[in-house]
Amino acid sequence: MPDPAPSNTQRKRSSETRLGLVRRARRIMRTLTEAYPDAHCELNFDNPLQLAVATILSAQCTDKRVNEVTPKLFARYPTAADYAAADRTELEELIRSTGFYRNKTNSLMGMGAALVERHGGEVPATLEELVKLPGIGRKTANVILGNAFDVPGLTVDTHFGRLVGRWGWTEATDPVRIEHAVGELIPRAEWTTLSHRVIFHGRRVCHARKPACGACPLSKDCPSYGIGPTDPGEAAELVRGPESERLLELAGVRTEAGGSEARTAESGESTTR
Repeated sequence: MPDPAPSNTQRKRSSETRLGLVRRARRIMRTLTEAYPDAHCELNFDNPLQLAVATILSAQCTDKRVNEVTPKLFARYPTAADYAAADRTELEELIRSTGFYRNKTNSLMGMGAALVERHGGEVPATLEELVKLPGIGRKTANVILGNAFDVPGLTVDTHFGRLVGRWGWTEATDPVRIEHAVGELIPRAEWTTLSHRVIFHGRRVCHARKPACGACPLSKDCPSYGIGPTDPGEAAELVRGPESERLLELAGVRTEAGGSEARTAESGESTTR
């Protein structure tokens, strides 16, 4: 049986030079900067320990839920030694609503003990040392480095991996390979802010099941354009978040009264790619 014909996306990727890929990736980066100028870590924290705790709790849990739990948690356990010496039942109850609370309790208590024993109770500022701590993987370590220590890092979560794959930045699926591939395309100084903006875009526009292709400001540079609705009106209904108006404007889309129709702001004609 003959192999299926390559898709439009595959053909576009195979014909792109390395220089072309770098230039396109950086155009996408600039558009994301315009779309999400205030993108940031959505976990609330005041110091590296608090961020480490919040990132552990964020596994399989929304940032909103974590932020509801952490004020009482941070007040009850202000230091690494407090987590190391915590009463397990009390700690489990405080974080129960974040899910997987028994495993997370193990991680928090283990991390607290490791910080006390190896680092004088302070969170280390290197990837090598962070990933040795209980509950801290490479993704979590990069979150801590980038947001608590201003050390550039790429946070490869599910949104990030999905989007850079759709953009054809890499065919890798392993998070470490994705991190290295993207790091070769984007200047190191931009890694942390890029991570936030990609994650914001994944949550607001480029959804897993039904991306808002017809209302996406990246459509001209996205080889996966068309996997979601391309009709501007239908796509506009899928855009989420407080940046919706700016995102639609950047995409050249404006919604008519009642939000039932979308047209290009410049010509008043239906948006086409």
